[in-house]
Amino acid sequence: MNPTLTLGIILAYFGLLFLISWFTGKNAGEKTFFTADRNSPWYLVAFGMIGASLSGVTFISVPGAVGSGQWAYMQMVIGYLLGYFVIATVLLPLYYRLNLTSIYGYLDQRFGLSTYKSGAVLFIVSRIVGSSLRLFLVVVVLQLAVFDYFHIPFALTAFLSIALIYIYTFRGGIKTIVWTDTLQTFFLLAGAALAVYIISDDLNLGLGAMVSKISENPHSKIFFWEWGPANNFFKQFFSGAFIAIVMTGLDQDMMQKNLTCRSLPDAQKNMFWFSITLVIANLLFMSLGVLLYMYGNETGIVKEVFDGSCQLLIKDPTTGEMICRKTDQLFPLLSLNYLGPVAGVVFILGIIAAAYSSADSTLTALTTSFCVDILNFEKREDGAWKKRTRQAVHIGFSLVMLLAILIFKAMSNDAVINEVFRLAGYTYGPLLGLFSFGLFTKWKVRDRWVPMVCIAAPVLTYMIQAISPSLGYTFGFEALLLNGALTFAGLAALKD
Repeated sequence: MNPTLTLGIILAYFGLLFLISWFTGKNAGEKTFFTADRNSPWYLVAFGMIGASLSGVTFISVPGAVGSGQWAYMQMVIGYLLGYFVIATVLLPLYYRLNLTSIYGYLDQRFGLSTYKSGAVLFIVSRIVGSSLRLFLVVVVLQLAVFDYFHIPFALTAFLSIALIYIYTFRGGIKTIVWTDTLQTFFLLAGAALAVYIISDDLNLGLGAMVSKISENPHSKIFFWEWGPANNFFKQFFSGAFIAIVMTGLDQDMMQKNLTCRSLPDAQKNMFWFSITLVIANLLFMSLGVLLYMYGNETGIVKEVFDGSCQLLIKDPTTGEMICRKTDQLFPLLSLNYLGPVAGVVFILGIIAAAYSSADSTLTALTTSFCVDILNFEKREDGAWKKRTRQAVHIGFSLVMLLAILIFKAMSNDAVINEVFRLAGYTYGPLLGLFSFGLFTKWKVRDRWVPMVCIAAPVLTYMIQAISPSLGYTFGFEALLLNGALTFAGLAALKD
């Protein structure tokens, strides 16, 4: 791909985001930044949440992961539907009844200040690490595809990426995010759909033949019933349900968008249509994965290995040598080097849309949680102080995310980075335990000891997960359930 053309496309894309930001940020007050004045159309929220849910990691990794995991991930996606039903019927009515700006305000009303602060800190830590890593992976792609050509150092690329997010979110906040996420979801899904069309056309497949080839391909196996492996249906299904509850229903980033809807019925309609659309979107990405492997195998560009030391052999476009690659490099390498310039443009737009639809809402949610949960904004009357402080917090989290990206770059070790990301995910287990205990019991707890439980539960979960293979059981995502159960038990021990 021509780096100059790619840079022009990126600048035009951000020009659209800035235009949306200008319109949505006019006359925006502090309440607008946090709640969009509770006036967002539910269908925009539903569509925009798709991009925030998928992220750049999904855009890159899910198609490639079809090679080793087939369509087992769809078992988890099916489980999402149960989780979203619980969110729509249990959590959203609670949040609207309490008129919350930050969902962790529920913990304050139910348990007390220490539990409240613990929930907010768990969210802040997990989101900083998780979103920074997702953005880091995309900055790496942009660096290789564009900015290396102009001799721009990685640190400056990362800074520009964060600065652009700050510029179009600092005024309108969540009101701007609702609209920019809609645009970015469109580009994300359009990118995947166009990639499917381009590959199908190269393989001379019409729509019917394409669907038939995908369904018959061994990579498209969905259901796995053997109990031991992590891809067992029941493990994946129930993990998917609880992951949806925790990473959407108990996550300020995702719920903040829902709470901008005009009413509870609108928010519930949003969750219903969002869940259906998300299933369709995941089917699209996994179908794309099958087509990528079909194209690579038929052209001789890709050879599947999966022997422990190597996952794929992909032909280097310059030397023609077959080089060992990871599955998440399949989509980028084929799009940027073999499928033609249109496919390259589609990939770049898709990856940018996926990454920034997740990162921009995270930055706004982090600012909201810190201001409301940590600085007690809703108990303060000084509007000028609140505006100055909110802007300073917004800048502060921008710099924290930049620092995290540079740390990931300095690590230069995928195993270490993945471990950090996995450890960050342990913070969602205590949130599951805290909210479950609050909703399903009427017990009070000794509030000041709750932070200790929120630390102990993830540590115990990590230790159990580490020794479980020697006992003949391999934990998958159901480790989240163990983490939540340990937190629940710890809270029961603190019953007052």
